[in-house]
Amino acid sequence: MKSSFTAISLLLLDVDGILTTGSVIYSDSGEEIKVFNVRDGLGLRMLMDAGIRVGIVTGRAAPALRHRLKNLNIELIWDGVRDKAALLPEIKEKTGILPKAMAFMGDDLPDMGLMRRVGVSITVCDAVSEVREMADFTTKACGGRGAVREVCEAILKEKDLWPTIVERFQE
Repeated sequence: MKSSFTAISLLLLDVDGILTTGSVIYSDSGEEIKVFNVRDGLGLRMLMDAGIRVGIVTGRAAPALRHRLKNLNIELIWDGVRDKAALLPEIKEKTGILPKAMAFMGDDLPDMGLMRRVGVSITVCDAVSEVREMADFTTKACGGRGAVREVCEAILKEKDLWPTIVERFQE
């Protein structure tokens, strides 16, 4: 890993293949349906409660995603993005966070440019091979199946915040 999670102040996530399995489901009426992992959601909430910001950078825009992000109180959203790496100056300006203090979690070729420009690049075990080869950290879990939770816990543990979080749930 070129940089440790201790310096991370902002976790950016792709959606399809990261927060979901990458499957696209359509109803008979043409509505897109997404399936999200509740443990990933709790991981993101714990991360945000610990003061680490979370943002979304995705190529697709979907109402289902907007509903999930509202439920999680995630307000940093860039959807319908063609060139994710080109967003970096805007992300830096909006958050005040330098790229070296950002991590980005992606799984496919469109994610590589942004992954190369942040402090820590993260992927899932079922990502395309080119992304797995360049990532600083690869999860044991697949996309949409707890990989985001795994990353959230790794960040919190490396920052020595995990014991306090676990203790809070035991009260």
